[in-house]
Amino acid sequence: MNAVFSNRREAGRRLAEKLTSYLNHPQAIVLGLPRGGVPVAYEIAKRLHLPLDVCLVKKIGLPDYPEIAMGAIAEDALVHDYSGNITIIDTTNKNSGIEPAQIQAIAAQVKAELRWRERCYRHYRPMLEIGKSIVIVADDGIATGFTMHAAVTALQKHQPQKIIIATPIVSCEGIKQLETLVDHISYLVKPKSLNAVGFWYEDFSQVSDREVCDLLSNETRILVSS
Repeated sequence: MNAVFSNRREAGRRLAEKLTSYLNHPQAIVLGLPRGGVPVAYEIAKRLHLPLDVCLVKKIGLPDYPEIAMGAIAEDALVHDYSGNITIIDTTNKNSGIEPAQIQAIAAQVKAELRWRERCYRHYRPMLEIGKSIVIVADDGIATGFTMHAAVTALQKHQPQKIIIATPIVSCEGIKQLETLVDHISYLVKPKSLNAVGFWYEDFSQVSDREVCDLLSNETRILVSS
């Protein structure tokens, strides 16, 4: 299989070309799903001259195969008036032999990592205002759709004007799960068989927390100097 995208930032630049109606839009913002979605979101925000932030969510992986999602969590930091974590779980796994206690233990670990990321990413600036905004939420690819589903569920609590999903590649399963939840899904590739998102990139190396922080601070400087 030939890769379609050279890397995440190149994919983000191509996605931005499909979203030019939001260029310099006073009510539009761009949110990236950490960590791989942030380079994509950065390029969209940079080319459309929009504010950039993160949407703090993380997948819950299977016990023996953590790279395979069985759900996702959005942390309370994203929803200040919410009394508990937003958790999306794949109900098809209810008969797969995974004990509820196992899911709870993995979820607790994910929540702790999200709290750490919240301190890491937001120590120097507040979260962007989401209410009444046009929110473009970006990831580097959507396979199961659980992580994006958790993100959208959390964002809806803020009552934004509109939610647009932007992703270079999306599965048919992901489209089916998400299309009724948002106003629009902007994508570049929807293969019949996705396999793994990384197969579609020449460079799909892991994005570090340092890179996320650098991209967020770079975008802030661009906005201030413009």
